[in-house]
Amino acid sequence: MEINRRRFLQKSAVVSAALAGLPVKVLPQLATAGQVSKPAKPRPVILATDIGDDIDDTWALGFLLKCPELDLKLVLTEYGKAQYRAKIIGKFLQTTGHGQIPIGVGPNLGPQGEGPQAAWVKDYDLGAYPGKVHPDGIQALIDTVMHSPEPVTLIVIGPMPNVAAALTREPRLADRAQLVAMAGSVRLGYDGTAQPSAEWNVKAEIKAAQQVLAAAWQVTITPLDTCGLVRLDGELYRSVREATNPVAATVIENYRIWSAGGQDPHAADSHSTTLFDTVAVYLAFTQQLCTMETLNLRVTDDGFTRVDPDGKRMQVATQWKNLDAYRNLLVQRLIA
Repeated sequence: MEINRRRFLQKSAVVSAALAGLPVKVLPQLATAGQVSKPAKPRPVILATDIGDDIDDTWALGFLLKCPELDLKLVLTEYGKAQYRAKIIGKFLQTTGHGQIPIGVGPNLGPQGEGPQAAWVKDYDLGAYPGKVHPDGIQALIDTVMHSPEPVTLIVIGPMPNVAAALTREPRLADRAQLVAMAGSVRLGYDGTAQPSAEWNVKAEIKAAQQVLAAAWQVTITPLDTCGLVRLDGELYRSVREATNPVAATVIENYRIWSAGGQDPHAADSHSTTLFDTVAVYLAFTQQLCTMETLNLRVTDDGFTRVDPDGKRMQVATQWKNLDAYRNLLVQRLIA
């Protein structure tokens, strides 16, 4: 039986909705949190994603497109199901007016077939995508980083075999890029439990996670301690559900299709799932709302991320300074 975060989210849908019922509202002082001017020189980023399994990747892609601090240079499929994932990326980018962004198709190793968003792309022709589609996504990642005039931030929101393969093919990547990942669990597990979990993005491809998270680049992660607490309901969620801009509307359209096949088919009417991956996008441009700790972490052979004096030194978002402010920022960006 395939175990992944989608199955976890389906099983915990009721719990998630209850937890999302904690006081969450648009704070008056943060009502314009997402309305910021585009910086003179946004940071070049690459997104590596296993989009098409859990819906939070779709939310994260939408959020990234609404962040003027970030300049998306490439979206790379991760963890198998390569054509299915690439079609979701292509249709999402094209539908939202971003069809010029290149897509890198990873090797079709690992999980095969499609997933819960297949109905959305059943008639989509990736060959008609207006931007560049690189059949060797690993090489596209390498070329994008190595040819960039400034360092690139690699945002990883899935298992990491393709990123690991890129490091193997071109070890100098670690000198030219930095990594921001949704990965691991330090003090809290899924749904805020007091025991750390073997987090999915790490456990799914342990050797790849060990290689990527221990590489010589600067590493920043959002573990379950922070990203596992992000949910939307109430007025915040309704603001996104009812928004008419292409990004928010496309996110919700996908969420409805995704949830229809799960244990809570009407979830999209009232609340989000846990939006783990959005926090990695956030950390790619600021850490203001998180408590960051410098920790030495090691990925164990059973998929845990343990504090270890001999582990990789990295920046870890271990707590929220203001989770409500982050929820407001996320929503305001999506609905703007």
